[in-house]
Amino acid sequence: MLWIPLKFLMPVSLRCKTPANLTVALVHFVPLSLPMMFPFQIPRALLQERDKRARWHGIPILLQKLYESSHPNSDLSQTHGVVKELASLLSMEAMTFVTEDRKTAQESTFPNTYTFDLFGGVDLLVEILMRPTVSMQKKKPKLSDDLVKDCLSVLYNCCICTEGVTKSLASRNDFVLFLFTLMTNKKTFLQTATLIEDILGVRKEMIQLEEIPNLSSLVQSFDQQQLANFCRILSVTISEPDLGHDDKHTLLAKNIQQKKNPIPSCAELNQVTLLNIPGFIERLCKLATRKVSEATGASSFLQELEDWYTWLDNALVLDALMQMATEDADHSSTESSDESTLATSPLRHRLPQSMKIVHEIMYKVEVLYVLCVLLMGRQRSQVHKMLAEFRLIPGLNNLFDKLIWRRHTTSHILHRENQSCDCSPEISFKIQFLRLLQSFSDHHENKYLLLNNQELNELSAICVKASIPEVEALANTDRSLVCDGKKGLLTRLLTVMKKEPPDSSFRFWQARAVESFLRGATSYADQVFLLKRGLLEHILFCIIDSGCKSRDVLQSYFDLLGELMKFNIDAFKRFNRYVNTDEKFQIFLNQINSSLVDSNMLVRCIVLSLDRFESQTEDIKVVEVLSKCCLLSYMSHVENRLSFLFRLINIINVQTLTQENVSCLNTSLVVLMLARRRGKLSFYLNALREKEYTERYPGCLLNNFHHLLRFWQRHYLNKDKDSSCLENSSCISFNYWKETVSVLLIKDRTSPCAIASYIDEVYMDLDRDFLED
Repeated sequence: MLWIPLKFLMPVSLRCKTPANLTVALVHFVPLSLPMMFPFQIPRALLQERDKRARWHGIPILLQKLYESSHPNSDLSQTHGVVKELASLLSMEAMTFVTEDRKTAQESTFPNTYTFDLFGGVDLLVEILMRPTVSMQKKKPKLSDDLVKDCLSVLYNCCICTEGVTKSLASRNDFVLFLFTLMTNKKTFLQTATLIEDILGVRKEMIQLEEIPNLSSLVQSFDQQQLANFCRILSVTISEPDLGHDDKHTLLAKNIQQKKNPIPSCAELNQVTLLNIPGFIERLCKLATRKVSEATGASSFLQELEDWYTWLDNALVLDALMQMATEDADHSSTESSDESTLATSPLRHRLPQSMKIVHEIMYKVEVLYVLCVLLMGRQRSQVHKMLAEFRLIPGLNNLFDKLIWRRHTTSHILHRENQSCDCSPEISFKIQFLRLLQSFSDHHENKYLLLNNQELNELSAICVKASIPEVEALANTDRSLVCDGKKGLLTRLLTVMKKEPPDSSFRFWQARAVESFLRGATSYADQVFLLKRGLLEHILFCIIDSGCKSRDVLQSYFDLLGELMKFNIDAFKRFNRYVNTDEKFQIFLNQINSSLVDSNMLVRCIVLSLDRFESQTEDIKVVEVLSKCCLLSYMSHVENRLSFLFRLINIINVQTLTQENVSCLNTSLVVLMLARRRGKLSFYLNALREKEYTERYPGCLLNNFHHLLRFWQRHYLNKDKDSSCLENSSCISFNYWKETVSVLLIKDRTSPCAIASYIDEVYMDLDRDFLED
């Protein structure tokens, strides 16, 4: 690399000054527009003079020494000495950044790292590190492990303290790929992994894992702790980039983007690359389920450790402490979990052992996250098969009481998917565990692995008693892969769910995880299994009596209640037994009506169930519940169904449709499909028209609905779109969904079932093409 002397970066008027005048110019040079860089040919006396006034703490002079001592064939021991001096000047600023939780860094805040970067220190260290790879000499220069570690640490300190350094390094693809080659050395792995994680977090373009030299052998060379740390890096490479909370999250924008870029994304390609590494998933399963014993006396000290987490969040700090503890103890294996001496050892000796528990939890968070992302990817079936085979679920079940949910955690802010989270390790661990369960169970036959053999027998007995066949997934479950012990993972989750404090945001994730077990084709046995454990009463308590104000938590309970009650006459009977006063029922209705986006899935469940029950009037029990259940009675009034339909259509439009609220469109379609089946579709459309005129905005509602249905066709009839969830959740064939939409969109204004027939021509606005806007 060509190092440009500072004099050639100066204005011409300054280059010809006498030494005395040059000193003056150098002293006053910082405010000029040109940056001060590469001081390697400036007389040392000038640098020393300027150093006194600018308080550079000798950094330019040290960089000059570093440059002079790091030429090819030079003695790198002297180079290392200079790097150590520089590291000592920069390390305290990095620690300040960590402990004070600074979000932005300015030159006035961290003058040493700013000066180091200003004078070309970052580029010089990169050049030193990469020299063996670019050297033309037959005998490649050899850098000691300690020199590499210190260089990496200095670069990391600069990244976190000085704006622009991380982005600058991230833009150099050759350097990023080179860093991965350093991970083969266990002594430099820690510093390398931390720097890579920081760099990848700011890269505009996601790195392609297949470009990393010898990736498969690299990953296979990692021990378990290194692999866990590597998952922190992988989490960035396999996740779709967060687009923020703007219009890019709308389904319209996503569809347009897919149309422009039909090829798999970089994240999807990276997922395939990982799955092709032999033994990768198996090792992650072992990491996720590895036990960590906790000796008596550790709990109180662990709480103290979690209070320190505000500054232990920096992986380099925590991992370095763990590494020192391991080296001091001269452990033969990084996977040792023997903590039997914890309770009796002095505080200064107990620290590393207690920290090991937090350390393990932090790594499990990263491992579970990677598994969760892979479970939601295009290779879901392949991943599912491997997770089952490697007994991930039984392993997590064995960890549940002692590690995952050993105590209640203080309340925290609920973070949505893709939102950054600054929670403690234990909170993050619980959230990732619940997300994994949700992804594992969602619309997949392997969900029965969350039960043990006794609970599977219970499901079979429920089917026998109800004189219904077992669902195919239950009959085909490999019982050698299910949970061990007295309780399965689902039952354990229900137990802690019912004990969770009313204001805990864990309720959201717990309800999501249980709901995913019920998703798919409705299973009477699954519902009864959960009803027998008091789940319906617990949900109603949370909605009506707990005073819960969180819309997110309430939404998760509405969705769970809908799946639990759908088509189940026993559930509606239990509902009526709990909601036994007008006051309770009014509170319940108010909760539903306060946010229909959150509760529309429950509304859909009630409408579908009512329709089925009304066709089963030969069953005495059904007739009895129909006559007594306040909820079914309320929905049986056509004006109430029309009120929900009107509001469902009115709260969404094509431009605002997202994955969160598109269910409102599908619920409105369910109402109209059932009306069509009974020959009342024209009645409902006419009622919508009358509502428009009553509200004094004729055409608005029906035009909007017409646009929504045209978008529905493009979205759900896409060849890559899996629409089986609509069919399974409604028990209405997808062909009938498509037919109903087509009937509603007929252009013939004489058709009694076409939306166009109910819009006066003067208010007609049906030809807009939103995908072309």
